[in-house]
Amino acid sequence: MADQKMLKVTLVKSPIGAVPKHKATVQSMGLRKLNKSIVLPDNAATRGQIQQIKHLVKVEEA
Repeated sequence: MADQKMLKVTLVKSPIGAVPKHKATVQSMGLRKLNKSIVLPDNAATRGQIQQIKHLVKVEEA
């Protein structure tokens, strides 16, 4: 499990005016405040969520 790749996802744009589905995705990923980051596993599910809200987040390899 230690060799699993991780992604650092940072919320850089407010989801206030976003589509409700995108707001829900931001919440479900654990992003609560602007410029806060979370580390998530690099898998298909996470990549799909990032793809949906790519205009609101910045993604880096962790």
